[in-house]
Amino acid sequence: MLQEIETEEIRSSVATLDKDLRNAASTMTDNEARFLVDSYYQMQANRIRSNNQIRQMSEEPHDILFWLSTQSTVLEKNVKAALNVYSNAHPIGKRIRTVVGIAEVIASGLVAHIDITKAPTAGAIWRFAGLDPTIEWKKKTKRPFNAQLKVLCWKLGESFVKVSGNEKAFYGKIYRERKELEVKRNDNGDFADQAENILEKKNIGKTTEAYKHYTNGKLPPAHIQARSTRYSVKLFLSHLHEVWFKHEYGKNPPNPFVLEHEGHAHKIEPPF
Repeated sequence: MLQEIETEEIRSSVATLDKDLRNAASTMTDNEARFLVDSYYQMQANRIRSNNQIRQMSEEPHDILFWLSTQSTVLEKNVKAALNVYSNAHPIGKRIRTVVGIAEVIASGLVAHIDITKAPTAGAIWRFAGLDPTIEWKKKTKRPFNAQLKVLCWKLGESFVKVSGNEKAFYGKIYRERKELEVKRNDNGDFADQAENILEKKNIGKTTEAYKHYTNGKLPPAHIQARSTRYSVKLFLSHLHEVWFKHEYGKNPPNPFVLEHEGHAHKIEPPF
């Protein structure tokens, strides 16, 4: 049965990434790195879904199912090991990994997706990541942003939220402070016009909690959460652009973007 099988014995049946091949990950192209990052998240999602199904089938699953779960776990670790090498080999990847909340997978995805030579400003990265609210995606037209990068930035934001209780988490703290400000503004009715506009343009179910908030001239908690998280991500991306631009061209960006923070517009220096 399950408990009679040695975990190490099962793991030995999985093809591991040898040292030479793992180190060779530093030579991957951006396209290859993007593929590996996407593959990692697909593996992760499949493993979580499979493990949930296995647990629902039996409290003590068959050895074959345990073997399958272990195969998936070890494969994920191998991919992470390769992305660890890739991100550390990139000068910017290595630097952003010093940020609390950013590890090998997200760091690899960011440096593989973003081409600093095509981003003269931080706004260019925001648009490419689908974080510019002024851009509309009209029907029957090409998507005006990179869907994979947008998802990656969402994961980055969720990571900042998770570490927001860590005193060393710079962007976690930014998220927390921003949310306090957004909640205060929402309570003061600062978003009443936006709430009214949403009710006019979107079909919000009248029985939902969100509808109640909008009709009272307020944004629902989920909306405030999204605004606060997005703010922390956009600030990080502006810092990423500044640091990467300096590294690439040896000078400051021509138009450094200044985000409003705590009710004041001032430049927040990159922590990395």
